Amino acid sequence: MKGIIGKKLGMTQVYDKEGKLLPVTVIEAGPCTVLALRTMEKDKYSAVQIGFGARKVKNTTKAVLGHVKAAGLEATPPAVIREIRLDENPTASVGDKVTASSFAENEWVDVTSTSKGKGFAGVVKRHGFKGGRASHGGGWIRKGGSNGMKARPGRVLRGHRMAGHMGNEQVTVQNLKIVQVRPEENLLLVSGSVPGPVGGTVLVRNARKK
Repeated sequence: MKGIIGKKLGMTQVYDKEGKLLPVTVIEAGPCTVLALRTMEKDKYSAVQIGFGARKVKNTTKAVLGHVKAAGLEATPPAVIREIRLDENPTASVGDKVTASSFAENEWVDVTSTSKGKGFAGVVKRHGFKGGRASHGGGWIRKGGSNGMKARPGRVLRGHRMAGHMGNEQVTVQNLKIVQVRPEENLLLVSGSVPGPVGGTVLVRNARKK
């Protein structure tokens, strides 16, 4: 298992070697700095903790500044810190750099990010409900209909699909193919779309189920 933190730059189109036009998402992947290591002997699991971007020191807590001091980043603390689980103990060292060159073309990856927030939405938009009839005195074309009961337990059961806050959730899109790797520009071009807005933080990991 390997991974890198990046930023979604937007979508474009590129031609593959066969001349086909492919839609791709451009991700600024790294460089990321290794901040800490987790091992089975010490922590009961294996992982590597990496940081991406930079933030002002005055906007960073002392706990974070002390944590990143071992990697030499107390002057430029990272804006995003993520931990990536590994199948075995990490071989990297604190302070090492993780770049886009750790991935290769035609490699399959999973991309995780936070989806766009849509605010409060009804059941038609949020869950794709058909709604009621529009004629014969309907009046409930975009309503959810009955969701309770008169008998026991006499309440709406937990988990019913109803109106509510839509989006702004962690979403993982699996099995996206890397079309191009541009290490000199720290760019990954991934086939298809990636959730989240332009400028949003994404986590790219090699695919688990491919």
